[in-house]
Amino acid sequence: MFDTFTPQLLELFATSLWETIIMVAISGAVGAALGLPLGILLYLTQPRGVLANPLLNRVLGTTVNAVRSTPFIILLVAIIPFTRLLTGSSIGTMAAVVPLTIAAAPFFARLIETALHEVDHGLVEAAQSMGASTRQIVLKVLLPEAWPGIVAALTITLVSLTGYSAMAGAIGGGGLGDLGIRYGYQRFLPEVMLAVVLVLIVFVQAVQSLGDWAVRRLSHK
Repeated sequence: MFDTFTPQLLELFATSLWETIIMVAISGAVGAALGLPLGILLYLTQPRGVLANPLLNRVLGTTVNAVRSTPFIILLVAIIPFTRLLTGSSIGTMAAVVPLTIAAAPFFARLIETALHEVDHGLVEAAQSMGASTRQIVLKVLLPEAWPGIVAALTITLVSLTGYSAMAGAIGGGGLGDLGIRYGYQRFLPEVMLAVVLVLIVFVQAVQSLGDWAVRRLSHK
């Protein structure tokens, strides 16, 4: 078994892990940047919300649900023309970032909406009674109060993206998933597949532990 892991393969493991980290980090950051305002808008436009707009809320909610309910492997294939338009290619690490980001944004938005629902509505009403603007309510009440939930949402999103990034390897997306497919499956090396799974487990555990630590620190403030 150990003879399988030549220096070249170990170097490939390190490169693939780095590609996975890059994919998860970029798609997580961009997905969060898009999903945060979307989640806030979903919360604000709900019935009895600060900017109540049932029609807009319904349209946004339906769009978010449509993307979220699409299996990621289908999303990968469906947006290949769009991915090629943005990156010039449909394979590789940067190409995989595009569908990963599209999958992350609505997922994160729903988690943000849920986190904002956990904020005491009395605080929002008190801010409104003092004449606070919508911007002030969002920046000085909602986001500070929901900060632990937002960090927890980001953690969950990054963990999910790790699994998605491995799936992207099925169509040449790079990373550990691609390594597992090309060496573990196509070359009949089950030990490589097992090693990929173990590395992904350790990576996910590290992300989850860091996120849990951050949530605990924020919750105690």
